[in-house]
Amino acid sequence: MIKKILSKAVTSWAGRDDFEIPEHDSPLFAEIDWDKLPRHVAVIMDGNGRWGKEHSVLRTAGHSAGVGTLKNILKTAIGLKLDALTVYAFSTENWKRPETEVNFLMNLFYESLKKELQELHEDNVQIHFIGRIDGLPESLQKQMREAEDLMKNNTGVKFNVAVNYGGQDELVRAVKKIAADVQAGKISPEAIDETLVENSLDTCGNLPVDLVIRTSGDMRLSNFLLWQAAYAEFYFTDVNWPDFSPECFVDAMKAFANRDRRFGGLNDNKK
Repeated sequence: MIKKILSKAVTSWAGRDDFEIPEHDSPLFAEIDWDKLPRHVAVIMDGNGRWGKEHSVLRTAGHSAGVGTLKNILKTAIGLKLDALTVYAFSTENWKRPETEVNFLMNLFYESLKKELQELHEDNVQIHFIGRIDGLPESLQKQMREAEDLMKNNTGVKFNVAVNYGGQDELVRAVKKIAADVQAGKISPEAIDETLVENSLDTCGNLPVDLVIRTSGDMRLSNFLLWQAAYAEFYFTDVNWPDFSPECFVDAMKAFANRDRRFGGLNDNKK
């Protein structure tokens, strides 16, 4: 009985499995202000477990459903011609979850990447994995390296997947790297500036985050991109991640277009 319910839940999002990259004139983008789009969007994909509970199925069903959502959101980001999309897939704190759930997630990452690898490449995506990748199962590490190598010359959306990632951990690793270079005489302490720190982070080469989206109601960063999101706008929604549609993503783009971004200064009309 449980297997039947689980199967039904997982296939509930599969109806949009044929979702294609929207064209510029797609009805989905009808009210988009193309001159006010964020360049780098980061997403905290929260609510998979809550979605499972709402549908009276296992948490793992929510994680599986979330894969389909991510695929559609990435295609929407490609259609919008965003520079980068960074998603929070597994944090350094997520190891505290039940072993069965962690093992399921590791296998889900592996199988999903294996299945979607060629399509991602055909969509001109440039994939990167950020976080302590060396702490993941060897088979998954190998799959990740192969994916990055396959897509390294692609010129489309930079798709950054944060796995075994924590913002504080990233900063500590960056500081250690800089300290080692100082100790080795490669740089002087006076050479340490914002640019050097940015170039020591996992996201080196990416633009700063313009917009952080978090699903499922919570309103916090949860140790995600602490440096990169210093001047990001935030968009929170109660929608659980598996139900976060391309339309929901576009709504976030519209909300961003209405924000008054001053970066600590004043706009002319506010002086």
